Amino acid sequence: MTESHRLAKRVAEQFQCSRREATLYIEGGWIRVDGQMVDEAGARVLPGQQVERLPGASLLESAALTIMLHLEPGLLANMPAAASADGELLSLQPLITEAARAPGDRSGIALLKRHLRGLTLCTPLESGLSGLLVLTQDWHVARKLLTDGGGVEQEIIVDVDGTLLPGGMERLNAAQTFDGKPQPAAKVSWQNEGRLRFAVKGPQNGQIAHMCGQSGLQVRSMKRIRLGRLPLAGLAPGQWRFLLGYERF
Repeated sequence: MTESHRLAKRVAEQFQCSRREATLYIEGGWIRVDGQMVDEAGARVLPGQQVERLPGASLLESAALTIMLHLEPGLLANMPAAASADGELLSLQPLITEAARAPGDRSGIALLKRHLRGLTLCTPLESGLSGLLVLTQDWHVARKLLTDGGGVEQEIIVDVDGTLLPGGMERLNAAQTFDGKPQPAAKVSWQNEGRLRFAVKGPQNGQIAHMCGQSGLQVRSMKRIRLGRLPLAGLAPGQWRFLLGYERF
């Protein structure tokens, strides 16, 4: 049988570069095998397969990227919870596929396996929450949404049951204490019967349900439709896109 070789070894020999440089070419999406992009250095290739390096191939690693994802209701409940030692949320990675990319993604970036490494989940997840999630490799974005997240306003649509107590709307819009810590006042209004709109900075897990409970309401579901200046608009349930260079939360 014809013996196969690791792609990184083949690239290093064919293009007279080091194994490290070969790996950077492969993981950067610059290598084609029989006309198809392969971005795994450990992939096996046969002697008869054609390996080519694209013009303009660079050894520079691409900038850290950020992904915006529209999480479908109940999807996490059907997925095993898994996090690596560095906090990377592994259970979300299977959702980031080329097939699930939003048609409106204007980044022009080819999805590579390295884009799924070192992702930090920058927005809290709690029971009943769906909508906009942000995953990033960029420490600037992570700091903005995690460390400084208390200053980033989130817009959340909340479906509720129950009857609003007298003075309940005033209570919802007043500054409150949650888990022993003072929280900034939210801007809360009715969207329709049974649905509230919250605009709140840095909500903690369980905070909105607690606020609703104090006013006689029970939360059925929550959907985040905006983070800072960036809305969910343009992302259908299950779709994702790359954050563009000029966009800011």
